[in-house]
Amino acid sequence: MNKLPQIYVVSDSLGETAERVAKAAIGQYDGDTEIHRVPFIRHREQIEKIIEEAASQGAVICHTLVSPELRADFEMLAKEKHVRYVDILGPMMNMITEESGLTPRMKPGIIHRLDEEYFKKVEAIEFAVRYDDGKNPAGFKKADIVLIGVSRTSKTPLSMYMAHKKFKVANLPLVPEVQLPREIFDVPPYRLVGLIIDPYKLNSIRSERMKALGFSGTANYTDIDRIEDELAYAKEVMRQLHCMVIDVSNKAIEETANRIMAMVQRNKEIYGDKY
Repeated sequence: MNKLPQIYVVSDSLGETAERVAKAAIGQYDGDTEIHRVPFIRHREQIEKIIEEAASQGAVICHTLVSPELRADFEMLAKEKHVRYVDILGPMMNMITEESGLTPRMKPGIIHRLDEEYFKKVEAIEFAVRYDDGKNPAGFKKADIVLIGVSRTSKTPLSMYMAHKKFKVANLPLVPEVQLPREIFDVPPYRLVGLIIDPYKLNSIRSERMKALGFSGTANYTDIDRIEDELAYAKEVMRQLHCMVIDVSNKAIEETANRIMAMVQRNKEIYGDKY
């Protein structure tokens, strides 16, 4: 009865890409076989050892070697030992180079660095959702930045915008009748940002919000005296917390976010591991 050959997966990075290809190919057959992943290849001697093992076991090899030198050594040694192999990346890169005239970077592991950046972004977005609107004050100590301000000062849009830039942002609405969570007083001032706004601008924003929700007439939420009281309270809280304050009255989300992110980066340089 015919049996599937063992497969050696060889890479100068993690080898996950080649392993996925090998598993996908094996999945097309009845039966199973062993897949040996050999990552972080750096030297000719490592290649020699792998090919010797593969030859002795009648195994085949698939590789994602990026280094031109390692690929050349591998192909020469494999042919000498009559070991069959598949170069997963080489033909594709050659075709792209021929069509575009561009030269590849020849750096192993790039896809995993991209994956890492992607997962950092996803983690930051999930963080922003979990700790939005003061839902869980425990998140304040884990955040890169905590935004505070009255309702409709763009706390949530700012949190999400910065999350897409991989910043972990929590936010807390300031309401005079609601006691501040004790956790907010444990956040260092350099990780706090207070958002204020012109009362008449806020009145206009809240009025449009009420219309969008299907409410008509006046309400405490849009009353100008109430808004001024809320803002006065918010400014006092920000004074007590000694935090940076930004007036968002005439600023786009991107402008405010860029200012905050620049502050975060600057403070990380200043405070280092304490940040």
